[in-house]
Amino acid sequence: MTEEFHRIKRLPPYVFAEVNALKARARAAGRDVIDLGMGNPDGPTPEHIVAKLGAAVQNPRPHGSSPSRGIPGLRRAQAAYYARRFGVELDPESEIIVTLGSKEGLANLAQAITAPGDVVLVPNPCYPIHSFGFIIAGAAVRHVPAGPGNDFIAELKTAVADCSPRPLAVVLNYPANPTAQVVGLDFYAEIVDFCRHHGIYVLSDIAYAEIYFDGNPPPSILEVPGARDIAVEFSSLSKTYNMAGWRIGFAVGNKRLIAALARVKSYLDYGAFTPIQVAATAALNGPQECIEQIRERYRLRRDVLVDGLHQAGWDIPAPAATMFAWAPLPERFRNLGSLEFSKLLLEEANVAVSPGVGFGENGENFVRIAMVENRHRLRQATRNIKQFLNGRNSGGGGKIKERAVASPENR
Repeated sequence: MTEEFHRIKRLPPYVFAEVNALKARARAAGRDVIDLGMGNPDGPTPEHIVAKLGAAVQNPRPHGSSPSRGIPGLRRAQAAYYARRFGVELDPESEIIVTLGSKEGLANLAQAITAPGDVVLVPNPCYPIHSFGFIIAGAAVRHVPAGPGNDFIAELKTAVADCSPRPLAVVLNYPANPTAQVVGLDFYAEIVDFCRHHGIYVLSDIAYAEIYFDGNPPPSILEVPGARDIAVEFSSLSKTYNMAGWRIGFAVGNKRLIAALARVKSYLDYGAFTPIQVAATAALNGPQECIEQIRERYRLRRDVLVDGLHQAGWDIPAPAATMFAWAPLPERFRNLGSLEFSKLLLEEANVAVSPGVGFGENGENFVRIAMVENRHRLRQATRNIKQFLNGRNSGGGGKIKERAVASPENR
C-alpha cells in the first residue's frame, strides 16, 4: 500500500516549492520579502461588481446548485463580449460554457477528449496546466520550443512531421504566460490552415488578452475563418477584472469540444456559486473603464520594473502584454541556473521570483517576474536587486538588511 499512485508518479517535484519554502522561512524570521513570484492580482475587484455580488447574495433563491454549463445570462454576456471585442458571433447554447477559471476548463477538457496513447503538442516553456492537464489525463505530451528566439510555427510543423500517431491537439497561449509574447492574426491564420489540414484540434488560452500595453489588442483565434471547425478558446475574468479568487472562466468555440467538456463537467461539478455568476455577468455587461484602469496600472508598473532593473545593471525586455516580465538571467549568473538564482535573489535581495525552469526546460536561464506589487514596492525591489548585484561585483554577497515599507499604489 506504499507504492505511489499511477497518476501522481507522472508528476515531477514542484520546482516552485523550494522557493516557496525559502520565502516562508524568511517571512517567519521577520524579513520583508517582496513577492514577485505568483501571478496573483493584488488590486481590488471593481466596486460595481462587488456590489452586484452583495445584492445577489441577499436574495435567498440562488443559493442552491447551479448549472454546470453556467447560467444562461452569463453565457449570453460572454457572447456579447466576443461580439464587441473580436467581432465573433457565438451561440451561447452550443458554443459557450462557463468554467471554474480557465485552468479547470482546460484540465477537464483534457479528461474529456484524451485517451491513453494520444499525443498533445504543448509549448515549452508554458503555464504548467497546459502540459500537466494532459499528463494527468493520460496523454503523451510532446513539447514544442517556444519563447524568445524560437519560430513556433516552424517548430510545430517539425513536431507534427516527426510525430506518430498524429497529434490530437496543440495548445496555444498568447499573450503568453510566462514569456509575455504576443502574436497577430496572421499567426493564427497559419495555425488554423495547418491544423485543419492535419486534423489537429487547437486549444487556445487568452487569459491575458486584456492586459496589453502597446496599443494593439491581442486577437482571438476565432476571428480566423474556419477556426471553429477545430478550435476552442479559454478565457478568464481573473486578470481582466481582478477576480482571480472568484474562479470564473469560459471555454468557447468548436461545438464538439464544448459538448465534450459539458458532458464531463456534468458529472464533476454544479458550476460556480450562482451569485458569483450574476456578478460576473455584471462585470461583462457593465462599465468597462475598469479594464483600462487595470491595464494602465500594469503598464506603469512595467515601466518602473524595467527602468529600475536597467539602472541596477540588469537589462530585461519590456513585455508588450501580461502581468509578467520574462527576464534572462544576468550573464554572470547563467552558470547557476534559474532555480539557484531565484533562491539567491530571495536570500540576498529579499525578492521572490519564479524560476523559469519551473515552466519547462526551455525556461532555463530565465526568471518570471510578476508585477503584483505597487510601484513603491517595485522600486524597493529594484533597489534591493541593485545592492545585491553591486555587492556581488565588489566581492560582497551578504544578506541585504534594508527592509521595504509597504505603501499604497503611487499614482
